[in-house]
Amino acid sequence: MRRFGDKFKDFGYFLWRWINPVIDPIRLINAVPGYIRFFGDWLKYSRFKDSEKIKISNIYPCIHDNTKITEIAPNSLHQDIWAFMRIYESKPEYHVDVGSLIEFVGFLTAFTKVTFVDIRPLVTKLENLNAKEGSILALPFADNSVLSLSCVSVAEHIGLGRYGDSLDVDGTKKACKELSRVLAPNGKLYFSLPLGKPTLCFNSHRTHSPAQILQYFNNLELLELSGIDDTGTFIRNISHTVLENSNFACGLFIFTKSNSISKTKMD
Repeated sequence: MRRFGDKFKDFGYFLWRWINPVIDPIRLINAVPGYIRFFGDWLKYSRFKDSEKIKISNIYPCIHDNTKITEIAPNSLHQDIWAFMRIYESKPEYHVDVGSLIEFVGFLTAFTKVTFVDIRPLVTKLENLNAKEGSILALPFADNSVLSLSCVSVAEHIGLGRYGDSLDVDGTKKACKELSRVLAPNGKLYFSLPLGKPTLCFNSHRTHSPAQILQYFNNLELLELSGIDDTGTFIRNISHTVLENSNFACGLFIFTKSNSISKTKMD
């Protein structure tokens, strides 16, 4: 039986998720001491000998960055490093990414040519980057044509409308099948998303079990399953059991397609 404190905490998180899109109450509370510290530093700095003149129009209060530790999102950090290193080790002449963080994609352009596909047009000029507007449910590539392909923390959002896509209860499954379709024989797909007890957090994301994802990619061969557990720890070649019993772990998959599989009709 769950304790009252746990239920109260869950209710607090529930309220925070509804209020946060309009105003973050935690940041609002922390803003009070932040502004006090800011005005104190402003006054102190102004009194330094040879300090620059501070114009009111150039005041930029940064009151949330003075933290005790460097704050990170462990899943995002570890999965981007993992995907970057695996792709770099493969040394592809050309790579396709579907919807991943643009910072991650930008780093890939440091050593290879990248085509980036997203439903939201990317307006930027970057050497080695070709940005295309397109949907993960209808990728602008022929069957069996992409040798190096990544989709990092994207598929769990498909079909929930969060990024302007159409609502679809099978969004993640269809995204996986489309990635499978375009992957070339002997090519590699670098794929990640939340794993654990199957859960829908509308309209943020879905959490899947490892078995669900392996079924979605049943026409591909699994080369690696690593992950990030609930504590934020990266584990190379993680156990399925750890991921299945997690609340919000992250699964890091590398798939390939054999020549024999590419000739069969996908489900």
